[in-house]
Amino acid sequence: MLYNYGSINIDHVYRVPHLVRPGETLASLSYRQVLGGKGANQSLALARAGGDVTHWGRLGNSDRWALEPLESAGVITSQVELSASASGHAIIQVDDHAENSIILHPGANHGFTDEHLATLFSGVTQGDWLLLQNECNALGKVIELAHAKGMKIAFNPAPMGADVLRLPLEHCQVLFLNRGEAAQLVELEESAPVATLLAALHTRLPDTEVVMTLGSEGVCYQLGEQRIQLPAHRVNAVDTTAAGDTFIGYYLASQIEGQSIEESLRRASTASALCVSREGAAPSIPLASDVAAALAEWPTLDVLSN
Repeated sequence: MLYNYGSINIDHVYRVPHLVRPGETLASLSYRQVLGGKGANQSLALARAGGDVTHWGRLGNSDRWALEPLESAGVITSQVELSASASGHAIIQVDDHAENSIILHPGANHGFTDEHLATLFSGVTQGDWLLLQNECNALGKVIELAHAKGMKIAFNPAPMGADVLRLPLEHCQVLFLNRGEAAQLVELEESAPVATLLAALHTRLPDTEVVMTLGSEGVCYQLGEQRIQLPAHRVNAVDTTAAGDTFIGYYLASQIEGQSIEESLRRASTASALCVSREGAAPSIPLASDVAAALAEWPTLDVLSN
């Protein structure tokens, strides 16, 4: 079983000709309110990829509707706590070049208590997976509890902050990072070569699998001395929101199914490419059937030489 200790947000998405500049008032071209949050997006991706996932989250009472897309996809939401406090929410701008800018308010996502965590962990067993992002509170305690229970921990430290550097990351089996997050984690410049970032990550966390997404440059996998790099599919990007979440969900689901690292990377990369070709966050996460069709029709992503 995989449990996702993750955020549930209400996304307010504004389509704009360009990201708003300081001091500027800009009229949006469109507006939508949809389910969001890195946690919810990753649970959706896992479920749509065919994985079994139970979501651990908190949501304001007035936003119960946000559970319906999760439940329809097959996510188990019985352990989501409804709260009198406001839900987490995000103000998202998406411009004509598919770039986005996000203001995040944590809301109910930061209301987990020690008592609530003890209840959640009482039902897990050794070998279960726990997926984490950096949008809920008490991450250090959660990682320690999961490690004590013998769970396999996958962590996506986004949004990245200084607090991540103080977490017991050595307990994580898998780290999902983009280039900027990797650079911050090892305290190097984002412009540093990928090989330099990977070497620094290996020095800091020698026993942790690293999956580094590089946008249009593809993805790198590292464990010890093993490195695998794949290019990205070339698609017309409409909206990059949730592309990384889609990748993570499909990659983990594929790994739990028993696929190889290369197969998992290809499937996740294809799912992410489909995601960026559609608008929105949760609505853009593709179904497993769409990903299977694309894998059959699109050129195969061949491993790049190191």
